[in-house]
Amino acid sequence: MMDLSFQEKSLWLMFVSLIGSFGFYFTSVLPTQGVNLMPHQVVLFVLAIVLLVLMQVVGQIVIALVNRRTETDERDRLIELKGSRNGAYVLATGVFLTLCAALVTEGNFAFTHILLGFWVLAQLVEIGSQLFLYRRGA
Repeated sequence: MMDLSFQEKSLWLMFVSLIGSFGFYFTSVLPTQGVNLMPHQVVLFVLAIVLLVLMQVVGQIVIALVNRRTETDERDRLIELKGSRNGAYVLATGVFLTLCAALVTEGNFAFTHILLGFWVLAQLVEIGSQLFLYRRGA
């Protein structure tokens, strides 16, 4: 197996945590019959956030115990910057599409979930870009 740096392990943890927690959330609330958020959907969202936080806390503790070297260098900062740029493009596109959807749909369910979906997608693109750049050696 490849030897991963602390930063790469943390990125993989976040990537898997986002897919797991929001995968749970979206599969639980979609498809829906209503046009507005329901109280049980808000509870599921809170559970997804709690799940994400728990996975991150436990995972980061394990990573820190296994890999004590956490220093970053210029390469790490450049990779983070490129990943953030890629994620920002996805998020900006998502905000635009969400505003368009708000004009043509009733209620707040579609608006909320399109925006949330694009936020999660932007995070995954940002992290995925960083993981790709680490493996490519950029």
